[in-house]
Amino acid sequence: MQQQPTVLLRHIKPGRNPRTYFDPKKMAELTESIRARGVDTPIIVRPLGGDDYELIAGGRRYRAALEAHGEDYPMPVSIRNVDDAEARIIALTENIQRDDMAPSEEAVAAAEIVGLCQGDRDEAARQMGWSRPVLDSRLALMNCTKAVLEALNTRQIKLGHAELLAALAKDKQDALLPVIVAEKRTVPELKKVIEAASCVLSSAIFDKSDCAACPHNSATQSALFGESIASGNCTNRACFNDKTEKQLEATAAGLREEFPVVRIVRAGDNNTRTQLAVDGANGVGEEQAKACHACQSYGVAVSGLPDSLGKIYRGQCFDTVCNMKKVAARINAEKAAAPATAKSDGRKPVAKSGGTAATPDGTNASVAVVAESDRVKTYRVALWRKALRRDIGNNSELARQYLTAIVLSGHSRQISDTAFRGFWERLTDEKPPVDDVAKAATAVQATSSEVQSNLLLAVTFAAIEGLDVTHLTQLCRHHKLDLKKHWKLSKDFLELITKSEMMVVADELGIRTALGDNFKKVFAKSKNDVIEALIAVEGFDYTGKVPKVLKF
Repeated sequence: MQQQPTVLLRHIKPGRNPRTYFDPKKMAELTESIRARGVDTPIIVRPLGGDDYELIAGGRRYRAALEAHGEDYPMPVSIRNVDDAEARIIALTENIQRDDMAPSEEAVAAAEIVGLCQGDRDEAARQMGWSRPVLDSRLALMNCTKAVLEALNTRQIKLGHAELLAALAKDKQDALLPVIVAEKRTVPELKKVIEAASCVLSSAIFDKSDCAACPHNSATQSALFGESIASGNCTNRACFNDKTEKQLEATAAGLREEFPVVRIVRAGDNNTRTQLAVDGANGVGEEQAKACHACQSYGVAVSGLPDSLGKIYRGQCFDTVCNMKKVAARINAEKAAAPATAKSDGRKPVAKSGGTAATPDGTNASVAVVAESDRVKTYRVALWRKALRRDIGNNSELARQYLTAIVLSGHSRQISDTAFRGFWERLTDEKPPVDDVAKAATAVQATSSEVQSNLLLAVTFAAIEGLDVTHLTQLCRHHKLDLKKHWKLSKDFLELITKSEMMVVADELGIRTALGDNFKKVFAKSKNDVIEALIAVEGFDYTGKVPKVLKF
């Protein structure tokens, strides 16, 4: 039997432990057990370099062994070579699957795993071995204040208390909590208090015009009845919530032209997003930040949380794992640059943020491109076909060569009959004969030699129109198609992309530099105004400038 590897406790550094509360009685029992019998179940660690390791899972055993035997104790370990994100998932799932973890700690851990799964709650539930309803109920606790979560963590209140408090604004939670603890209010008692609470109309984010004469408006009730709740409240919570949701959706819809991702964030979505930063401990660097503006995970969050309902948070990254890797790449690039710079000139190095440092997944850290959405793909393929037709339109010999090549390579079936019939009608002003080869031959023979020459060119055009994208790209590359002669920045292209992607285009084409100090002012305007500004920069030469996303 293979012997379990061990590492001296002095060489094991504590990692991020999702468990923050350790029951003193149970810890004492575990410590005495380990003092007598040692540690049977290995803790999970990962290498840090040299003799050092970082603790991933097994915090209680680590603490108990350190107290019982000291830092020279040979701790049984299971060594995992994992990155930061994988280490977090292991730590979170290991702790969740063990007994005696408070629901509040489970909630925090679950929110982190949802973030590491890029917001996919079904995948997060699968990794944790939970049902989706259990996950959602835990994530709902993330709307609790720190004080409420701590009270649940230390067993001062029950789960039912926290679940009820999570439905309230945070100031109300912190106001009720001391009363619940001091007076030992039961869950049913708290429920009655909250059920009696109504919706405050002053906090509504929707248009309240219809509320003025509504019978559920307490102001109306006070005029009709002797007894009523305070004026300015809505007693129809279902209606209030429905209007709130519709307003959140309307707010999100108004932002979809600006950003690739627009998401309404709810309780439990704490770790599904992060603010994109250029500098500082969480910065990705200037060049990478520009690239992130065109990423399909970059966007804006609309808050669905009680304390910030309807607020908009721009510049959000919804792929927190990728963000972690980009930050790490920037840090590693700066570290790598530091010794070389210091050695070459003896001065303290100042590493440039961003650049093209390799990330942990092998990609480059700065690849600024517009996202290849379906609309952009359709646009650029149409551009390739049109540009190729224009290039060979005055060269009948080249047209015949390409037509022959298409047939010879076995792609004659891709020739678009519909496109060719359209060309026929424009050249002859006649409807094309269909399903009768003899009539078709007669019709062709009746045309002039010039028309027949043009018809042969039309067949080539129809072949270009019908080629699938793979073979069209091959032909464009063979032809060395120069898009610079056929394309210029225009409104119809800019309308296909978001404002954040327009920033990438402005960088690629040199428009940011041309606009200078006006760049930020331009992008503070509406999308239509930004488009008008980008295609009319005074003194800027648009000729020969094509963004990467349109190239083949």
